[in-house]
Amino acid sequence: MAASLTIARAYQHFFNTHPNRTLAVTGGTLNAFGDIVAQFSQNALAEDHERRPGWDASRTLRFFCFGCGISPLLGKWNLLLERRFPLRRRRTHRVSLKALSKRLAADQFVMAPLGLAIFVGSIGVMEGRSTNQIREKYADMYATALLTNWKVWPIAQLINFRYMPLPYRIPFQSACGVFWTLYLSILNAK
Repeated sequence: MAASLTIARAYQHFFNTHPNRTLAVTGGTLNAFGDIVAQFSQNALAEDHERRPGWDASRTLRFFCFGCGISPLLGKWNLLLERRFPLRRRRTHRVSLKALSKRLAADQFVMAPLGLAIFVGSIGVMEGRSTNQIREKYADMYATALLTNWKVWPIAQLINFRYMPLPYRIPFQSACGVFWTLYLSILNAK
């Protein structure tokens, strides 16, 4: 208990003093962890002829870099949603379901498609793919991943927007994102 309280205090301090760096390191680390879980899960579930030897550190590094790059952007996005759609009214202090719904809709119809496009493009570039290969990757996985996103993320983001304080939204999202990264990593590897 004391250790987790110390970690939370340290995180809060770093978030207050260096929010973008804190979000980048947190998001990158959790994204890398998601890829490691994905790689070991893929090997555990694969047939003998499909197994890959060992761990692909360069693949994990790509996921770390993506997480480092996208997390500060997501932090700005959350700040924009916080300002544009405040959840609590000053007089009543009750949560506005209308504002919560607007946040969720904006997140799912603006940031989800954009974030997924950034993911496919940036991972493709980091893998050294050509423009045509990246286009093929978009054609192969974008629609499938976006539809899956709309099945999975609304409930996670509803909890996130409703219950998480602003500094902890990206870590919460990144922690949930470990499983999303697992999915994207497996989809990207196919």
